[in-house]
Amino acid sequence: MALTENPKLAMIPSGYGDYKVYSVLPSDGTGDFDFVRSSAATRVNKNGLIETVGFDVPRLNYPLIDGVVSGCPSLLLEPLSRNLITYSENFSNAYWTKEGTSITPNTVISPDGTLNASKLVEDSSNGEHRIYSVSVTTSAALYTSSVFAKAGERGWISIEAVQGGGRVWFDLTNGVVGSNTGSSIGTIKQYPNGWYKCSNTWTDTGGGGNRSFINVCSGDSIISYTGDGTSGVYIYGAQLEQGSFPTSYIPSLTGSQTTRSAETCNGAGDAATFNDSEGVLFAEISALANDSTAKAITINQSSTNELGFYYYESRIDAYVISGTTQFSTTFFLNPNTNNKITLKYKVNDFALWVNGFEVATDNSGTTPSGLNKLEFTDSFSNDFYGNTKQIQYFDTALTDTDLEELTSWSSFNEMAQSQLYSVY
Repeated sequence: MALTENPKLAMIPSGYGDYKVYSVLPSDGTGDFDFVRSSAATRVNKNGLIETVGFDVPRLNYPLIDGVVSGCPSLLLEPLSRNLITYSENFSNAYWTKEGTSITPNTVISPDGTLNASKLVEDSSNGEHRIYSVSVTTSAALYTSSVFAKAGERGWISIEAVQGGGRVWFDLTNGVVGSNTGSSIGTIKQYPNGWYKCSNTWTDTGGGGNRSFINVCSGDSIISYTGDGTSGVYIYGAQLEQGSFPTSYIPSLTGSQTTRSAETCNGAGDAATFNDSEGVLFAEISALANDSTAKAITINQSSTNELGFYYYESRIDAYVISGTTQFSTTFFLNPNTNNKITLKYKVNDFALWVNGFEVATDNSGTTPSGLNKLEFTDSFSNDFYGNTKQIQYFDTALTDTDLEELTSWSSFNEMAQSQLYSVY
């Protein structure tokens, strides 16, 4: 069944240029978003490989399920982050101390598709088999240490944190997080060709110095053992960053810490695009993490004439402001998977729909005036950071049947892919 109305503005990530994310509708360019990022950044391309794009080039990032590209790309927007590691790929450099190990560089194809990944080889001593970076100054905050790893003769690694953290073990054969100690929390994500991105997030309780510690392990919870002198694992792309989750890989190749700048994507549409009296804002989006920062998508003219929604922790908050708040509601969900969300506004007729269900309504209130732009932020600079599969705006209040269809999944496979489930 087709919708009874067509969108006035539609952005499905496919076309882009320097400083621009192109919308499919309207065709005259009015609906294009202005994009800014004052640094290079990486994405996962259509072949599943990590690829660097230049300054002010938007990132169309392809989803991976079981290490295979599955589905269409999303527009990836991320906050500022800095890789505190200054040699993220050259593990042979003296920057990395070797204890009970050696490094053999350029032994296998890395996640970027070139022969530049290293093998971390244990020696025959009885003890820990690890490498660790030079200490970097940190403050009391959340930090995340990550590395891409692939099983060799050994199938386990651990990533250790200091200054209030602990250790997490990772099973590179089965792609699961093993044991953990202290405040450390581990995540693992599969990439093509047997690679996994492993991360340890912890709270630095006192500040001071932190390092990236990477151990070859013979099993879960094992730190020390007698090596055989030849076995090991493959590693690539070490990263240490301040934050509560691992962001996209930031290569640091020349002995300096490298920063990925924050991204903004705003300014789509104009006053003629939006209907102050009624309409629908629809987005299929996922957050990067369920952290306590608001991540907003809005249509607005000012802080007193605005409508939209934002992720905050494990919920979506929707609102309509016309002078004062006319509609406001909260719905709890998993923000880290794709959610289809619509906000309908009309005088005395407001509704929020999520994933095929109407979850909140209000039959009292007025609508904003002077709406003139759709943005990945709000009037309080709560920028949206996450993945966007599509954005649509309708200049009429759709029927319940249309809203149900718009926010529902067209098939079981579409739903499974959107939630990053494996389908067997």
